[in-house]
This record gives sequence, C-alpha cells and structure tokens, in this order.
Amino acid sequence: MLDSFYQLSQTFLEIKSQDYRRYFIQSTPLKHRFSILVGQRGVGKTTTLVQYLLDHCQQDLQSQKILYVPTDHFLVGNATLYDIAEQFMNAGGSLLAFDEIHKYSGWSQELKSIYDTMPALTIIASGSSALEIHKGSHDLSRRAITYSIRGLSFREYLELVLNVSLPAYTLAEILSDHASFASTILKKLQEQNTKVLLQFSEYLQSGYYPYFLEVADKQVYTTLLEQNIHTTIEADLTAIYPSLTGSSVKKIKQLLAFIASAVPFTPHWRKIKNILEIGDERTLKTYFKYLEDAELIKTLIKSTHKLNRLETPEKIYLNNTNQLHAITPHDKNDGTIRETFFLNMLSSTHDVTLPQTGDFLIDQQYTFEVGGHKKSFEQIKTENHPYLACDGIEKGIGNKIPLWLFGFLY
Repeated sequence: MLDSFYQLSQTFLEIKSQDYRRYFIQSTPLKHRFSILVGQRGVGKTTTLVQYLLDHCQQDLQSQKILYVPTDHFLVGNATLYDIAEQFMNAGGSLLAFDEIHKYSGWSQELKSIYDTMPALTIIASGSSALEIHKGSHDLSRRAITYSIRGLSFREYLELVLNVSLPAYTLAEILSDHASFASTILKKLQEQNTKVLLQFSEYLQSGYYPYFLEVADKQVYTTLLEQNIHTTIEADLTAIYPSLTGSSVKKIKQLLAFIASAVPFTPHWRKIKNILEIGDERTLKTYFKYLEDAELIKTLIKSTHKLNRLETPEKIYLNNTNQLHAITPHDKNDGTIRETFFLNMLSSTHDVTLPQTGDFLIDQQYTFEVGGHKKSFEQIKTENHPYLACDGIEKGIGNKIPLWLFGFLY
C-alpha cells in the first residue's frame, strides 16, 4: 500500500512544486511537531505544503522521508490516515502532510491518535479556513498550531508578474517613511517599463489568488473564483458542519449575494430574516459566522465595542476585491473596492475597528480615511493620528499615503 502512496506523493510534488516562495513560507518556520494550515480555496495551501516537504529533504522529489497525502484521493478510501502514518513511520519517514483534511470524515480523531502515538513523525495538515480544531470530541487546539494563509499581497503579485524582488514593510515603517519606499518601488517598476497604478488595477480585479497565473483570460479566472465560492459553501461548509441541509446551503448563498449587493453592508437582523425567509435571528447570525469563518466576508465592529467581540458588526465587507469583481461585476463602487482592499491587507495582523470619525481605526491608535486622490483630512483633522490612504497617486506626502503601498505589508 505504501508504495502506491509514495508514487502518488511524488506525482503531486512534481506537479505542485514552484520556485517562487511566498512571504508566509519565508517568514514562518514550522518548528512544532503538528501544524495546520488553513485558508480559502485557491490561496496556495497545497503549494505551501509541497515547499515545506521539499525543504525537509533538500528538494529530493524521490525522498522517502516525506509523504504528501491528498485526503480526498480515492486511494485514501482504502486506508485510514492512521494506517498510512504508521506504515510511513515504520519505513523511516519523518514528515507527513495531509491536504484538505476537512474532506476526510473523522480527521480530528485520527490526527490526534497519530500525534499521540507516533512521536517520531512531524505532521502538517491543510484545510478550509472554516475548520474549527477546537470543536468536537477530539480537541486539537492543545496539540496543533494553526496558521492562516492569505491570498497574494500586491507586493507578491508584482514579484510574480514582473519577476522582481521587492521588500515587505511593517505598518510603522510605511507610516514613517512611505515616500522613500514608494520612490524605490516606482524606480524598480520603471525598469520593467510599467506603472504601479496600472498593475494595482489589475491586481484588484484578478491578482489575489495565485491561480491567475494559470489562466490567461480574466473571464476564466472570474469563473473559477465563482466556482470556488460555490464549492466553499456547498462542499467545504457541509463537510465541516454535516447538519447543514440543502435548504440551509441555499439560504447561505442567498445571504452572501444579499451582502455583496450592498457592501459595505450594515446588518439589520429582523429585516434580513424577513427578506430571506430565515426562521430566526439565531440561525441568521450562525449563517453570518459560517461566511466569516470561510473567509468570504469580513466584519467590522465599533472601536467602542472592542472588548465585546460578540457585539453586532457595524459593517460587513466581502473578503477581497477579486470577490467583489466576481460576485457583482456590473455594480462595483470605487469606494467599496478601496476600503475592501485596505481592510483585507491590515485585518490579519492588526486590530481594525470602526472609529467615531473616519473609515478605520488601526490598533486603537491610527485613524484612516480611504479615498481617491482628492481626499482631504477634513473629516479626521481633529484626530490624534490621522492618515489618508489614497488611490490614484503614485507617491504621498506627510500623512497622505498611496493606497497601493499597503499591499506591501506582507
């Protein structure tokens, strides 16, 4: 049996191996014995798994020290994850990767057993962003460290498209020295005979998911993205929450379409419940949570409610601008696109809330207004640390920063 899995693993390693190394793998050594990588469909979880595996054996595709197991492959149907792990360990294997674990029934119990009884093995698993490792009868939160993989930043997109090397900056660095950084980047892009605003526009439409490289046509990319959104709801969420019925899935899809048509969306539970004919507000709020866990939406609460994360969100956005272009292709608003990009870039590593004045409050300290090149400080001029994130400008001055530069945070 193990020979078949070695062959399958080597085939996938060869197909999925890529030279380009994203910020996550460059900055995140997986030192723990059990790591779980979660993220949306299409953000590059499989490629990341493969790179970690090949790093472990000096890029030797034939090494029997590593094994990649796609848990939704038919071969896995003839064996348990525990059986595969045991045979692999007995053959001298040391690093085992399980891809798409949420598709395998009983995955948490088996991974717990592998971790507890096979200390010689290091385990990396990947799964849907909606995966909840602390739920159920087999709590993995005390055993596994979970990492979230995001889509491409604008910086990573530029590196892939232009084959250049560009640095990432912290938020503090951007706030203090953005003009210098922008000049350096603009010079590099000039050497490539391209303009940053042109590339930024392309990225906002079709550059967040790495598979844009595999499709030359934007319409094909959009179709793939639409399919992934449907599959996330129809397959991934139902695999994680088996109690979801066909009717529930239909309501969740209607809810996402309803949100997309009005982002940034302010939820009024009773009104939404009646429009979508959802039985009660508790069920409706659960559907919202599913969409957020699946990284299809992002929620924003008031800064005054920071200590109460159960507070009703004040604004709801789609997760990223590519989703906006896919779900509402004929009804896009420039302001919404800009705010969605800004929130997406900052919310994973910074605390982002809704201030009394302005669009976003970052880390309870910096107040931001997001807008076009003519945006002024009028609304936030009385704040202690006011900043503008402006689209349509290549370089900024003072506290006015080009919006695209926030795509260099990772």
